Amino acid sequence: MKRLGISVYPNHIDMDKVVEYIELAAKYGFSRIFTCLISAEGKSTEEIVSEFKVMLDVANKHNMEVIADLDPTVFKNLGASITDLSMFKKMGLSGIRLDAGFSGNEESIMTYNKFGLKVELNVSNGTKYVDNVMSFRPNVENLYGCHNFYPHVYTGLNYDYFIKCSEQFKELGIKTAAFVNAPSAEFGPWPVSEGLCTLEMHRDMPIDVQAKHLFATGLIDDVIIANCFASEDELKALSEVNREMLQLDVEVVEDIPAIEKIIVLDEFHFNRGDCSDYVIRSTQSRVKYKGEKFHPFNTPDIERGDVLIESDLYTRYAGELQLAIKPMKNSGKTNVVAKVIPEELFLLDLIQPWDKFEFKLKK
Repeated sequence: MKRLGISVYPNHIDMDKVVEYIELAAKYGFSRIFTCLISAEGKSTEEIVSEFKVMLDVANKHNMEVIADLDPTVFKNLGASITDLSMFKKMGLSGIRLDAGFSGNEESIMTYNKFGLKVELNVSNGTKYVDNVMSFRPNVENLYGCHNFYPHVYTGLNYDYFIKCSEQFKELGIKTAAFVNAPSAEFGPWPVSEGLCTLEMHRDMPIDVQAKHLFATGLIDDVIIANCFASEDELKALSEVNREMLQLDVEVVEDIPAIEKIIVLDEFHFNRGDCSDYVIRSTQSRVKYKGEKFHPFNTPDIERGDVLIESDLYTRYAGELQLAIKPMKNSGKTNVVAKVIPEELFLLDLIQPWDKFEFKLKK
């Protein structure tokens, strides 16, 4: 199951606001929380445990999985060891994320902890680190992967590198997570906060488009907002994203006929296996609506992202829905019935043969 998450940093903000944010996220179905123990330096063990427990009690009340970022120095400071993770259980954590790991065997040993705590590895390194951990035969049920986020503008991951790193984990059957940026949020765990995201290309995108992209790669299971505090509108927008298939926001043309509008917004769509360079074809509507009238009413030349429905002039193709990948001349027989919004045009490249997709009317 694909999930949504938030991040909270109790060292940097009043705890009442953290609790309020967790409650709001739970209302919208968020089920993961990322937090950071690395940035909790300068406090005693008792202070850290006491502070985090308030937040974690609320999260656990809503059955939210909470994983804290740490490194080997945090282990030492909290008196934990690879064979004793009881301190993290005592705090109420669901798992620990190793921003900087050990040698491989240590990670494997920790996955067999008696509390069932998850051990999350850094996906963004791109090394053979995960293969090394796997060579020590870990309990994969307790092994996760999570990308980094990047507070400094222009330092986020390159897309091709992101795909390569993510594939390393998915090919091993390990659950993965990545971060998105909430444009309205103001801070993260570090002093620099120019938007927090995994992919640099996402930094200035709407939050729901970032999430759609990550889910549509097929390589990310959990999408987490990296910065605090996302607005209620942003939480709601993410909660409405289809996590299982690509959902494209569209604007329908003026005076679109009723049947054409139903085909676009209500019918189930999938790309044919015998794919074209020019259009994504969803052909079941021509079968279901065979015999209906599809008069030509809007036949301009076609642009990338145009949603098309063939008119009666195309006889056996009448009623077929297509999604334009490239600009094309219109023969005068094809109706342009809707357009994918500009911010989401890049998502068309992710639709593969037999992929399922849907359209949602832009609000």
